[in-house]
Amino acid sequence: MTVLQAHEDHPAPVVRKKPAGIFLSTLRTPKGRIGAILLGSVVLLAILGPWLTSVDPEDLVGIPFDPPGPDALFGTDYLGHDTLSRFLHGGRAIMVLAAISALLGVGLGTALGLVAAYMKGTVGSIIMRALDVLLCFPALVLTLLVASMIGTSLPLVCIVVALSHVPRTARVIYASALQLSEREFVVYAEMIGASRFGVMLRELLPNLAGLVALELGLRATWSIGIVASLSFIGLGVQPPAADWGLMINENQPGLLLQPWPVLLPVAAICIATIGANLFTDAFSQKTAGVSRTITSGGE
Repeated sequence: MTVLQAHEDHPAPVVRKKPAGIFLSTLRTPKGRIGAILLGSVVLLAILGPWLTSVDPEDLVGIPFDPPGPDALFGTDYLGHDTLSRFLHGGRAIMVLAAISALLGVGLGTALGLVAAYMKGTVGSIIMRALDVLLCFPALVLTLLVASMIGTSLPLVCIVVALSHVPRTARVIYASALQLSEREFVVYAEMIGASRFGVMLRELLPNLAGLVALELGLRATWSIGIVASLSFIGLGVQPPAADWGLMINENQPGLLLQPWPVLLPVAAICIATIGANLFTDAFSQKTAGVSRTITSGGE
């Protein structure tokens, strides 16, 4: 029996489902819609915020911790800056850093997970054991360690936060890719002479696209909290720039006197996190059917 005849007798199961289709079906669910609205509102506010106010965030417009008034709708912060202006200018850095960190971390984690699952043997063991070492270091601890040796900078924040996502993403991709690597359509691609890189890129990765998209959403959620925490402890955006994490740290001494400089950034971070969690939860439910199809052999 030829390879072609064997393939015709046992056709490769189709398990692919485009992430765009899963995304649209997620938006049709109540949880997905609410999550997308919450997260999208905060992201739009962070992007468009600087154009929504004419007050420079570094201008002193009143006395420190001045309560809300006609000249400052949400009062002033610990130095006398306009709270609303600082808030509208402070979200872009967190969202950009979180997005870049999530993309870098998930991209590298997916690549390593695919290689480890498909190559198996010594190569796979070396990759996974090295990632286990990274898992021993929480993101904040790793950042503090690196910052104490090299110093703080925004590129460093992105790299360290991205590295914290790599082992977790790689483990998820590894587990699913390991099952896929034994499937008939992968064996057939190898039999007709496809390269290892071609098999991983054309056969394995498209079947994992929904899972990769889910991981990207989860890691973006974590990145928002981590980046804000780094700014809070002074390892992110530096004064006098406006930043939500920095605003919380700077204004916590006057929380009881003038709470808005703390409440506004806290509320925005909470809303973004809740929205992302709701959407990714709904997205994961939609991708569950794809995972069951892969596990059951596509029947």
